Amino acid sequence: MLNKKSAIPLYNQLVMLLIDYIKTSLTENEKMLSEREICDKYNVSRTTVRAALSELEETGFIYKRHGKGTFVSGLWKEMKNLSNAFSFTEQMKQLGKSPHTDILSFEKVKAIPYIAENLQISTNDEVYKLKRLRSADNMKMLYETSFIPANLFPNLTVELLETMPLYDLFSDRYQQEIKYADEEFFASLTQEKEAKRLDVPYGAACLRIFRTTYNNDNKIIEYTISVARGDQFIYKIQHFNKRLGGN
Repeated sequence: MLNKKSAIPLYNQLVMLLIDYIKTSLTENEKMLSEREICDKYNVSRTTVRAALSELEETGFIYKRHGKGTFVSGLWKEMKNLSNAFSFTEQMKQLGKSPHTDILSFEKVKAIPYIAENLQISTNDEVYKLKRLRSADNMKMLYETSFIPANLFPNLTVELLETMPLYDLFSDRYQQEIKYADEEFFASLTQEKEAKRLDVPYGAACLRIFRTTYNNDNKIIEYTISVARGDQFIYKIQHFNKRLGGN
């Protein structure tokens, strides 16, 4: 149960409990407990429940249907193992398009177990959580949520992120050269919040991309969850080693 005296934030503890509940007690597309039911079951506030559910939605454990409620998603276990390096900036330039990035939010948070596992760090280590909307020729293309270990990038700020592409910043300011990136991606449908970000109908076709980026010491320096709109985004794969360009 939740330990309100613990240094671990309540919503992080709740995320752990709900992930375990989903994995052991629910099946894909089954209706999730309501906010009120979670409040009563775990004796927590509505604010804590909403924060936990937001994390679960972003990491692919649940999805929402407008007017119907929250349901269990299979996204977290359906990823197909297709690996390659990806740079939105370079791909758009190669297509003759003008890439643009809007930073939607940037904050330092404690890593929940799912993120800690994918970054190979300890739960509750500090990470930067960066949400970006990527566009090309003024067309919204990609909605991204990136998690970056804070200890490897001290004093990272929005102002710095706005000066240059993320991977250039990694290299130029922090001497974190990128060696390679593994990606898992599969076809899916947009959830309500994603559809609004990308200006597409709810349930429109999309591509989900999960990227893990490594430095020259084979240490993970970024984990990113992306949603790309299916009617505009073209994903090109080349099966050979290639140094990553800007991001």
